[in-house]
Amino acid sequence: MANFQYAALDAKGEQTTGVVSAPTEAEAIAQLRAQGLYPTQIQEEGKGKKGHKTVAPLKRNAKAKEKASKKHLGGRIKPKNLMIFTRQLATLIDSGLPLLRSLTVLEKQEPNVVLRATVSALAENVQGGSTFSESLAQHPKIFNKLYVNMVKAGELGGVLEIVLNRLAEYQEKAQKLKNKIVSAMVYPVIVMFIAVAILVFLMIFIVPKFKEMFAGTGSDLPLISQIVFGMSEFMLARPYVVPNVVFLFIVIGVIVVLFNVWGRTTAGRNIIDNMKLKMPILGDIQRKSAVSRFSRTLGTLVTSGVPILQALNITRDTAGNVVISRAIEKVHEAVKEGETIVTPLQASGVFPSMVISMVDVGEETGQLPEMLLKVADVYDDEVDNAVTALTSILEPIMIVFLALIVGSVVFALFLPLIKMISTMGNQ
Repeated sequence: MANFQYAALDAKGEQTTGVVSAPTEAEAIAQLRAQGLYPTQIQEEGKGKKGHKTVAPLKRNAKAKEKASKKHLGGRIKPKNLMIFTRQLATLIDSGLPLLRSLTVLEKQEPNVVLRATVSALAENVQGGSTFSESLAQHPKIFNKLYVNMVKAGELGGVLEIVLNRLAEYQEKAQKLKNKIVSAMVYPVIVMFIAVAILVFLMIFIVPKFKEMFAGTGSDLPLISQIVFGMSEFMLARPYVVPNVVFLFIVIGVIVVLFNVWGRTTAGRNIIDNMKLKMPILGDIQRKSAVSRFSRTLGTLVTSGVPILQALNITRDTAGNVVISRAIEKVHEAVKEGETIVTPLQASGVFPSMVISMVDVGEETGQLPEMLLKVADVYDDEVDNAVTALTSILEPIMIVFLALIVGSVVFALFLPLIKMISTMGNQ
């Protein structure tokens, strides 16, 4: 029978140390688990065998590791990494593991250095007596108001694992919708890039050869040929010999930067967000996506126990569109005065009649959260169908666009040649 020193976490997530007697290390661990403890370090007294570490060195190593990880705090992570972390944390807590132990497990296996450092800081704060929601609020770049308030509601209601599962489902559906929209835009962007690359290549290397060939003919060139040759001459711009394509890209880059700066102003943001909702084809997708996001966010928050006024504030801040945010603000003011949600939603002119009808039924039957989540599911499907249809339409349009770009240049090059051959034939 040997004595084993151990450091373990109890059911509350607090660390405790002590000594346990057992024939082997495995049986010592089994005894500790039978007592409701989760051992993190264990070694036989008076021995420092390979593979075992004393408590003091482990603590020093932990401090060194903590110091090294602090430099990664304050960064951002991808939504996919946060979604995986949320799902794993919900699974561990649902399995009966204490919160602190769950965070420790996730910290050890997390490959992302920023998230690993953040999880380490969360574990430290929880061990120091802070609530989980308070700890999350210290990292606003990773955990937004929606995340923090839902966790807070789950803590107060004692259903943290349920809330985390809802959060994970919300993030998965939001990420799925975002991926569909992004994937629909990848094809046009690639085609545009190819078109620009081909156009630049033709203007720099091919068009000048034809220009030299037609220079000695003395005949008048067609207008389209003059335009193409003029563009090529501008790009080559002697005596510098360096293509002015770089200058064009710089100008385009400056315009994009200025547009983004203007878009961050209040007036600019209002105009851009209004345009997004009114654009042909894409505007309908933007509107459906915004309605889906509003419905899912509000429904998830209310279902998780967040008060309706607080839930509306969070939904307004995470709407992603100023027009939708203003409409939600009016809903918040109406609910604050004791009115229903339906009237301000209808007055905004942003939300479709089906959404208003379902919200009205939800309020009357006391099933508003369920109705909101159903609305979100319906509009997720509509966005999916709209994106699929848009992709199928864009493919032939972009192919025709590419053909027109290249065909116009080729036509401008060969039209003088055809004219010369025709003139020679007549002579």
